[in-house]
Amino acid sequence: MKIDENMSVLDLVKEMDAQEFFCAGRLARALDIFVEMVSDPDTTVFLGLAGALVPAGLGQIFADLIQEDFVDVIVSTGANITHDLIEAFGGQHQKGIEGDDTNLRRRGINRIYDVYVSDAAFMKFEEKIQQIFRDIDVEKRREGIAVYELIKEIGKRLKDKKSFVKVAADKGVPIFCPAITDSILGLQAWLFSQLNPLKINILEDLHQIINLAYESKKSGAIILGGGVPKNHILQTMLITGKGFDYAIQITLDRPESGGLSGATLDEARSWGKLKSNAKSVDLIADVTVAFPILVAAAKQKLREL
Repeated sequence: MKIDENMSVLDLVKEMDAQEFFCAGRLARALDIFVEMVSDPDTTVFLGLAGALVPAGLGQIFADLIQEDFVDVIVSTGANITHDLIEAFGGQHQKGIEGDDTNLRRRGINRIYDVYVSDAAFMKFEEKIQQIFRDIDVEKRREGIAVYELIKEIGKRLKDKKSFVKVAADKGVPIFCPAITDSILGLQAWLFSQLNPLKINILEDLHQIINLAYESKKSGAIILGGGVPKNHILQTMLITGKGFDYAIQITLDRPESGGLSGATLDEARSWGKLKSNAKSVDLIADVTVAFPILVAAAKQKLREL
């Protein structure tokens, strides 16, 4: 593998491709699949977000992918949406210094590995999100609102152009959050519902995402991490009977435990979630390292086409 000081990110990945081995070769394979799926106007691209990706600084990447029409559907954990909103409301994720977690609690600081988020940021989040809930049409709240509709209503009221929730609302890209109750956003929705009308129709979300998969001519999945977003994306094909045409998975989880987060994409073929001839790759890597490299190389390669 030849490395020099004038290489672009794309040049580096091309060198990885020439070697073909290990994770470097798989990253190059992911680049080819990524470019092919996002450049095909007939392909509906689903992006799954799991893990602390926004606290790690990837939120702007997601916003840009939506803005540049690389992504058509997002399925996210509630945590990534929550942390996107924290930043949109003026809160910060700061570099932490490893120390005494009991002392951090006394100081009102919450730790996510080596990222710190203050209680003050969550208090600001509570103030702003409660205001937004109140601003949503009361009849819509009373009759029942789908989660993707609720997130769109939130996004329409944001000003931060770096927020992927705002950009998705502006671009008409739905954000599904099947485990919304497993997050601070979900807790805030529950708190609001104790004193105000708010019914959430989660089955309408399932109806909508299955329709999007069914109506797609071709489909691709970019799965960052695993968990609920991964399964929610892949299971749509159990209803449509079509299977994904493309799939990229970046994860550090392992398949031996039988859990879905570490399950290979080949395993998904046995369920009919991927077509037998689908172009796919499992990249065992840290999403926060591999995905920025992948996106940077893809944008450079797309300019060459």
